[in-house]
This record gives sequence, structure tokens and C-alpha cells, in this order.
Amino acid sequence: MFDIVRKEIQWGGETLTLETGKIARQADGAVVATYGETSVLATVVFEKKPKAGVDFFPLSVHYQEKYYAAGKIPGGFFKREARPTEKETLTSRLIDRPIRPLFVSGFKHETQVILTVLSHDLENDPDVVGMVAASAALCISGVPFMGPIGGARVGLINGAFVLNPKIADLPDSKLNLVVAGTKDAVMMVESEAFELSEDDMLGAVTFGHDQMQPVIEMIVDLAERAAKEPFDFQPKDDAALIARVQDVAGAMLKDAFATTDKVERVAKLSAAKAALETGLTDEEKADSNAVSSAFKEAESRIVRGAILDEGRRIDGRDLRTVRRIEAEASLLPRTHGSALFTRGETQALVITTLGTGDDEQFIDALEGTFKERFMLHYNFPPYSVGEAGRMGGPGRREIGHGKLAWRALQAVLPAATDFPYTIRIVSEITESNGSSSMATVCGASLSMMDAGVPLKAPVAGVAMGLILEDDGRFAVLTDILGDEDHLGDMDFKVAGTEGGVTSLQMDIKVAGITPAIMKQALAQAKDGRLHILGEMSKALKEGRRELGAHAPRIETISIKADKIREVIGTGGKVIRSIVEESGAKVDISDDGTIKIASNDQKAIDKARDLIMSIAAEPEIGKIYTGKVVKIMEFGAFVNFFGKRDGLVHVSQMSSDRGVNPKDLVKEGQEVKVKLMGFDDRGKTKLSMKVVDQATGEEIKQGEAAEA
Repeated sequence: MFDIVRKEIQWGGETLTLETGKIARQADGAVVATYGETSVLATVVFEKKPKAGVDFFPLSVHYQEKYYAAGKIPGGFFKREARPTEKETLTSRLIDRPIRPLFVSGFKHETQVILTVLSHDLENDPDVVGMVAASAALCISGVPFMGPIGGARVGLINGAFVLNPKIADLPDSKLNLVVAGTKDAVMMVESEAFELSEDDMLGAVTFGHDQMQPVIEMIVDLAERAAKEPFDFQPKDDAALIARVQDVAGAMLKDAFATTDKVERVAKLSAAKAALETGLTDEEKADSNAVSSAFKEAESRIVRGAILDEGRRIDGRDLRTVRRIEAEASLLPRTHGSALFTRGETQALVITTLGTGDDEQFIDALEGTFKERFMLHYNFPPYSVGEAGRMGGPGRREIGHGKLAWRALQAVLPAATDFPYTIRIVSEITESNGSSSMATVCGASLSMMDAGVPLKAPVAGVAMGLILEDDGRFAVLTDILGDEDHLGDMDFKVAGTEGGVTSLQMDIKVAGITPAIMKQALAQAKDGRLHILGEMSKALKEGRRELGAHAPRIETISIKADKIREVIGTGGKVIRSIVEESGAKVDISDDGTIKIASNDQKAIDKARDLIMSIAAEPEIGKIYTGKVVKIMEFGAFVNFFGKRDGLVHVSQMSSDRGVNPKDLVKEGQEVKVKLMGFDDRGKTKLSMKVVDQATGEEIKQGEAAEA
């Protein structure tokens, strides 16, 4: 019934298996990749006719995690998988980015890649497994795909690069890097790091590319046995149309790309497009998609030619200069921290909000449910590019850019034990003309410093570009514009501190990036990053030493774990009463760590005292201020430590014999007592006569005898 083709290799300490011919046979291509006990099904389907009305390649990649893969039932009311999680969205982008440039130019047929996690061993992340499965499925589908690609995760543990580290090993790694590429070139890099050098980052990329070669060979072997006949696709020759577009609008395009102001440049580009309507014949205009593609090609040739031939960029800068920067902190009076970072025509308004443990984000993942105390949300409203567009929830772009900035900043955050706050950053992109994600990194760093978050060091980011021609000529551009990103061959974003790189993201549109080009890009990026950090320091040299007036105060205390039940009480009765009486928020961890939060220090003090009165033990020999709660013939009971009472025997109230306790104290009176110890039955023994009731100081034995 099945015509199964299966390939297997040992890779990174686990068995990697690719199998086709058994599952999803009606798809154009279907492969199940298994690594350890993590399995991902990749399917590819493409339409056999081009999609009408589009001038781009309509590729969609959908990565989906099924909870059954880890033996779990989804949380929530409906108990089924619904909208994509952040992890699913990010992984979809991770796989899309290296495969998209490898489709034959001009292919406009709708293509869909779906990846389904079938099994998860909770040791090997399915993202790289899915990438390998997608590459294999594309290679056997017959679609015009110039692959295969391979993928690998690289860690840095104890000074050595590690291939595909386990999920449990990543907390000990100074690097979490995913690299994808063909046999000859790197196509994509995504990473977070803990202030590593440029040489370390380049070494990790090279290591990953070398280690993925057996996987690429394995996919080739699978395709040789299982691939379908290649789809008969012949790219349309638009050379004549491109030449006509250049004849009609070339001069106007050159003038537009010599205009430094974006708004004015966009207006001139619109005029050039309008000129085509009158300059081209009806026959030439018949295929509007072809005209649009030819127009883009004409734009590309003009911009790329000016950079390579004249060293002149769209806004007049040379290849290494960063646009003018203006940075400002403390813009918004009621927020906990705020910053406005402007670089050329790109601007980010970034706000930091501090919260308590109650504000941490619960994340329900295949690996288990966990809490996240650092969140970064990126918003890209249409007005930022001067357009009226659809408003809605965050899309893939917003989620991806936000996560990139998150990765850049996580390395410099203080430990939760040193700064017990939940941190939420929101970046509002108010203007955009290239690298708004890196503006977010810079603005977020300043915003947290303004909020009083004790960062280990400020972080800045810069986007690099590349123009690479077939004849080997190339130019690396620092701080690229939006058009340079769109018309160039590389988007290479690097963020970090003065001490090293904290995040690297690279997307390549051509298969020809050499280690030498990457090394030059990293070196230029370092120069740009250091320049930006210098400009940021003009707004804030270091973080505020005090939290803002409107930020909550959090105090952390520790109690013995066996006292937690007493503090919480039956059904939470005790902790609720503490919160109600004090007015502070109280968060208790399983290890006995308690966070008390309030805008009012008195509320924090009250809650702490109430908790310690339950959880703490009085110290023998220490003097306490207490209140008389009951008077007996033999002495007085004094409430001296929280809710704890103790007896001051009449013999310990005064040195005089035969006195009546009622003659010495009254109920409700405040007295100073010393804890003398406990009797055989555990009863507390207190003394008043050894304490000076006026000063609260202990009376020495000689002084007591004289008295």
C-alpha cells in the first residue's frame, strides 16, 4: 500500500530520520523528520497556475504545535489548539526566511508549507527538525526550489560550541543560535547571546554551517529516490519591458533616489509610476504584474548602481555613516520609564512599566507551563509610514520584531533576586524608514534606565545591508534605509553592549555570502553600535538610582518553607487578611521567598510585620516593645512579637517583693520586655525589671542591684 523511502544518519548525538511515502500522500511533498523522539510532519502544496493579481511570490509557512505531541491537553475553556502562539509564529518566520529566496525568480504560484509537531520528547526543540523536514518536502515536491537547505542550533557551553544542545542545557549556554543554509552559503541566522565577541558569533555561524552538511547530503539522497518530476516552469523574459520602463521613467527614478527626504522621495516615485501609465503602450501595460516587477527591477538597478559605482546612498551618506540620532528620556510624566529614540526618519517611543509577580505572563508550552517576567511588545501603526492602513492585533512582523528586541536585551537584565519586578516594554513605532526593531532596542534600553532598572550595560542595535553583484563586487552598508533593505541582498541586524554582541539576526536573499563579507559586516556593525551607544549616553549615562514616583515598591523577604502554610492559612484566609489590613500586594513562592509590593512604604512595612509575626521566631535575649493584654495575680501577659504573647511573672516585673501586678501596669499599656527563654512546656518567659522602661536599654546586674 505504501511506497516508503527512509533515510537515517547520526547527527549531534541523536538519530535523524527522514521518511516519505506513508503519511499525507496527496500533498505534493510530505516528509516526517524525527530527531530523538521529536517528530515533525512537513507538507508542501503548490498551485499549478500563477495566482492572478499578485506581483510577489505568495508563499506561506505555517508551523503548528499539537499538545498531544507532549501528552498534554490544552489549557483554557475550549480545550483545543486555536490561534498561533508566539512560539508558533516565530518558528513559522524562522523557516520561511531561508527558503523564500531559493525559489526560482518569477515563480508566482501560491505555495503552502505546513509543519505539524507530532511528537515532542521535551529534549530536542522541534524548530530545527521542522526546518529540515520542510527542506526535504520541498525538494521532493517538484516545486522550482533551488535547495536543499539544512539547519542547526548552536550553543556555547564551557567555552565550546555544541551542536543542537538539549532544551535543559540552554540555560547554561552563553549562546542560542539557529543557522540555516545551503551547501555553499549561509541563508539565515537567529540568535541571542550573552555579550559575545564578533569572532565568537562568526565562529558559531561557521560551526553550524559545517555541521549541517550531512543533513543536506541526506536530503539530496532522499530526493534522488523519492522526488517527483520537476514542475515545468519557465521564467518570463521581461528584459524588453524593463528596458522600456527605464526609457520612460529612468530619469525620474534617478531623481527620486537622489532625494534625501523620504516623503518627497515617495512623491517622486509615485510620479514616476504615473508616467508609466502614459508612456507605455496598452499592450505593454496589459500585464500589470509584469509592469510592477519591471518597475522594481529598474529601481533596484539605479540604487545598487549608485552605491557600487559612486559610493552614494539614497540619502547621500557614505557606506559607514549612521544617520543623525536624537535620544530623550522621561518624556511621559505618569509612566514608570519612557524614552524617544530617533535615528533619521525612524523613531520609536518606548515605555517601561514595572509590575509585581501577579503581572508575570503565564506561557503554556509543550515543554510545560512557565512564567515570564520580561515582556517586550512592538507596535507598527500605519501612520508611521504615512499610510492609512488596517488596524488589528499584532501580526507576524510585530511579533518577530518584538522578539528580536527581547533577545537583544535579555542578556543585560538584573537577576530576579536583585530586582524582583515584572518588566513590560512597549515600543510604539511613530516613524519608520529602516530598522525600527533596532530603534526599539535603543529606546528600550534608555526607557528601562529611566525606570530605574539596573541594567548590566546599555544596549544598542544597528541594521547592516549588502549589495552583491555576480561579478563579485559588493558593498556593506551601515544603518540601512527601508529602500536599501528592500532592494539589497542582506538584512543583518546586530545588537549588543560595549562588551559584546547580545543578538544577531541575518537574512540573505542571494546564495553567495562569504565568511569575509560576514566578518566585514560584523566589524562595521560594531563601529556603528559603539557610535549609537555614545549618542544614547547624551540622554542618560546610567540608570536612575531611584524608581519613578508612580512605580510600585517591592520588598523581598524570606521565611522558612515550613512556615508558608501558616502565612497562607486555611483556604488563603490569613494571607487575604494581611493584604486587606496592609493594602499591599503579597506574592509567596514555594521556596519561601515573599515579595511585598505597594506604592506606599507604610503598607509594605505593615505587611512585612504581619508576615514576620507569623513566620519569624523571637530571639532569646532580645528586647521587644509589647502591650499588656491581660493582668493576673501572678503577673501580666504581654503581646510582644506579632500575635505572640508571653508571661511577665510578678517576680520579673519589679525587684520589690509582695507587689500587686495591677499596681505596676494597666491593660493596653506599652512596656519594654526582654525574652528570657522558654520553660519546659514551651511557655514564653519575659522580664520587665531588667529593662529600663524609659530608654528601652537593658539594665546591667550591678545597676539592678543598686536599684
